[in-house]
Amino acid sequence: MPQQTTSILAHPLSQKTMALYGLPHLCHSMVLLPLVLFIPSYYADDLALPLKEVGTAIALARLFDVVTDPIMGWLSDHWHTPWGRRKPWLAAGTPLLILATWMVFVPAGKVSVTYLLIWTCLLFLAFDIFDLPYKAWGAELSTRYKERTRVAAWREAFGASGHILFLLVLMVMGFMGYKGNREQLMAIASIVCLFLPVFVILALALVPERTPEMLLGESHFGWAGYKLILHNKAFILTVIALILFGTGLIIQATLHKMVLKHVVGRPELFSNMILAETCVSLMVLPIWIWLADRISKHRALTVAGIWIGLWGAALPLVGHGDIELYISLIILRGSSLAAVIFLSSAIAADVIDHDTAASGRQRTGFYFSLWGMAIKMAIGLGVYLATTLTAYFGFDPTAASHSVETEYALMRIYGWLPCGLMVLAVPVLWNYPLTEEKQQALRADIESRLK
Repeated sequence: MPQQTTSILAHPLSQKTMALYGLPHLCHSMVLLPLVLFIPSYYADDLALPLKEVGTAIALARLFDVVTDPIMGWLSDHWHTPWGRRKPWLAAGTPLLILATWMVFVPAGKVSVTYLLIWTCLLFLAFDIFDLPYKAWGAELSTRYKERTRVAAWREAFGASGHILFLLVLMVMGFMGYKGNREQLMAIASIVCLFLPVFVILALALVPERTPEMLLGESHFGWAGYKLILHNKAFILTVIALILFGTGLIIQATLHKMVLKHVVGRPELFSNMILAETCVSLMVLPIWIWLADRISKHRALTVAGIWIGLWGAALPLVGHGDIELYISLIILRGSSLAAVIFLSSAIAADVIDHDTAASGRQRTGFYFSLWGMAIKMAIGLGVYLATTLTAYFGFDPTAASHSVETEYALMRIYGWLPCGLMVLAVPVLWNYPLTEEKQQALRADIESRLK
């Protein structure tokens, strides 16, 4: 499939084109959730590997993943082919992603920690080969400020749908009596392996890719090019906001099950709660798109963060048996989760315009690799704060009972700390330097200097 020219994409993107671009995310978003929810317990409980070694193997694989991010971003930007810069990587990454997913989710025969380490490293590598060029492709699909919001929204809507499908499969299998990790992992792996290649082929065949933008005049390479990143104020602010938002969300994600079990007393409702939260988040996406059109993407993102913090601040009011109050707060809080993700991605595309104008070339893949590293830093920080702070204030999840004080400490960490982090992001984003008018001026400058 030959690369499309910029002129072909001069017209507005159709809803069909944006939907076909987002379609692969339905399956590839389903790969990482089981790694957190099922793989550790499956390899430790079902396959009898030492839990500590299982955790170490997955952590080492994740460190390997952080190293490969910038390499993959650089390669994606510099590997020019007749089929574009992004599409060949999706075509190459899909078979490896399918193979590694199956080998990790459905291991055959007797396995070892070394087996888990090798295949988890390959799974994360395959995910990077696919994910970074895929997101860079989406950021480059449109040059229009508001249209970029819709491209990212379509992708994240399919991602949320993938999470819903994942949870529905687990619930249906449980209802049918298939509650074992092996059966559930095999079902998820089968969905990914069967449908991901179909969706990728449709996207590659029917969605265009823009030619890379190279500008007249001096282009900055090497250290001179990297220094421009440090002078890109919009990029620095975006990274700070991503870390603040991401850390707050991961703190709550880490403590969800603990709160359901030890405070609310209904741990069996976890899947139902996450399913309801995800469905609501998907249903209200049009409202967030409308708001972004009215007040700008960065201020809509700020409102989405404040919305999460507002309802999180009320979580310490939840006590034993308060399941209706708790689920209501989680659903209200979660109604802006998808908005945080898609608005961040839409803003990222504008940040890259700033760099293209300054550097003379388009480095979308490298920028997304840096954002990916920031998100992984937020994940690590969120898990660390959630676990160490609860332990510091005396909460022990293995204890048979807990005092009122330690439970209240857990709920304050769960609700108030993320709220504080969201509030800290307000001055970072509210007066963000890349407005729609400035982005349009950047695009005019870029297009006047195109080779």
